[in-house]
Amino acid sequence: MPSPTVLILAAGEGTRMRSSVPKVLHPLCGRPMILWTIDAARAAGAARVVVVGGPERQLDGRLPEGVELAVQQRALGTGDAVRAAADAIRDAGTVVVLAADVPLVGAELIGELVSGHERAGAAATIVTMQLEDPSGYGRIVRAANGTVERVVETKDTSDVSAEELAINEVNTLVLAFDGAALLEALERVEPDAASGELYLLDVLPALREAGATVAAHRSDDAALTFGVNDRVDLARVTKIAQRRIHETHQRAGVTIVDPGSTLIDAGVEIAPDTVLEPSCSLRGATRIGHACRVGPLTTLIDTTLGDEVTVPHSYLLQCEVRAGANVGPFAYLRPGTVLEEGAKAGTFVEIKNSHIGQRAKIPHLSYVGDADVGERSNLGAGTITANYDGQTKHRTAIGADVKGGVDTSFVAPVKVGDGAWTAAGSVVTDDVPAGALALARARQRNIEGYTTRPRDSGGKGDSVKENESQPSGSPTPSD
Repeated sequence: MPSPTVLILAAGEGTRMRSSVPKVLHPLCGRPMILWTIDAARAAGAARVVVVGGPERQLDGRLPEGVELAVQQRALGTGDAVRAAADAIRDAGTVVVLAADVPLVGAELIGELVSGHERAGAAATIVTMQLEDPSGYGRIVRAANGTVERVVETKDTSDVSAEELAINEVNTLVLAFDGAALLEALERVEPDAASGELYLLDVLPALREAGATVAAHRSDDAALTFGVNDRVDLARVTKIAQRRIHETHQRAGVTIVDPGSTLIDAGVEIAPDTVLEPSCSLRGATRIGHACRVGPLTTLIDTTLGDEVTVPHSYLLQCEVRAGANVGPFAYLRPGTVLEEGAKAGTFVEIKNSHIGQRAKIPHLSYVGDADVGERSNLGAGTITANYDGQTKHRTAIGADVKGGVDTSFVAPVKVGDGAWTAAGSVVTDDVPAGALALARARQRNIEGYTTRPRDSGGKGDSVKENESQPSGSPTPSD
C-alpha cells in the first residue's frame, strides 16, 4: 500500500462546543476526537502525520509521539491551513487531507482513496457520497468524462441553479492530492472577497485549468458526513462509534446482553466467551480475559481481569483481578489492588493498594487498605485495616491461612503470622505470632438489675452488683 503524508486540519476554534477544552480534544468513546483521525492515518500506513493547529498552540504536548504540529497563525480558511504545512507537503508525493472534527474516517477508506488516486494519476481525488437528502452539502459537478469539474456550495442557494441543487452526490471533505500540484494551485487561488479566507476546494478548478485531472472516489459510509460542531453532534457521532465498537467485540466472540445500556471505550480489550450484562461501563485501558462475566451495573476503569472472573454490581479502578477470582456484588476495588487467582472480595468490601493472595477471602462488609493478605486467609465480616495514623499510611501484613474473627481491626503497622487466628471484636495493635490466637478486647461487665434499679435526679441509686467475665477464647471467623 502507498505511504501518504496525512494532513489533519484542527485549527478551528470550536466555539459552538461552548467549552474551555479544544473541540478536537473532547473525548469520543474514551479517546480524544483527534486521536481517531490520527490512529486511522497510521493504520492506513501514513509515512508522516501532520496536524495543523491554531496560534494558541493548544495541541502542544497533546499529540502522540511522532505526530508533527504545524501552526496556522490566523484563521484564514482551509486553504491557508494547508499552506501552513507547506514544508511537509512540498516533497511528499501523495497528501491526504482530513478534518479533525470528522472523526469516523477509517483506515480502510484512506487506503482505498490513496490507491485509487495513484492509479488514476490524478492531481486531486475527492471522496464523495450520495445522499437522499443532500441539503446543505456541497454538490459534486462532474465533467462529461466523469472527472470532477467543481464543487458547488449550497449554504446560500440564491446563486445555485436548479440543476445543481438536484445533484445528490456530495463532498465529504476527505481528499487526496499530489503535494507539489496542491501547493502550486494554492498560489493561483484568490481569497474570498467577502471573508478574505482561502478555501481548499477552490484549488480543484485551478488544477483543471492547468490541465490536471480531478477524480472522485465514491463511498457508501454515511458517517463521513458527520462532523462535530457542538455537543449534539458529538453525541450523535459517539452513538455511531459505540455501535461499531460493540459490533467488533460481538463478532470476536463477546456477548453483550444489552448493547443500548453498555458503554465500551475504544481502547478496551475483551477475550471471547465473556458476557457483559446490562448497564456496564468499560473504560480506559481495561482488559478482560476469556469467559468472564461482568455486571450487571459494573464499572471497570483501567482494570485487568484474568480468565473466568465474575464481577457483578461493582466498581473497579486501576486494579488487577486474576483468573478465577470473584468480586462483588457491591464491591469497590481501588488503585493498586491485586486479587490473585481464586481470591474473593465480596459484598460491600472496599480494597485499596493491597495484595490479596490466592484463594484468600474477604467476604463482606470490610475495608482493607495498604495490606498484604496471604494465601487461603479468611477475614471475617467487618474487618478493618487502620492504615492511617493522621500523618503516615502504614501497611498490614497478614500471613497465609489466617482466620480473622468478625469485627477485627488491624492497627498498622502490624504483622499476623501464618495460621494465626483473631477473636471476634479484637483490636490488634501488636504482631501476632504464627499459629497464635489474638484476643484484644475489653473484659465484659454485666450490671445486674440495671433496668429495674431506682434512679434519682442525680443519677444515684441502690448499689449495683457487677459480674465480670473473661473474654471468650473462641474465635469466630466468617466464611
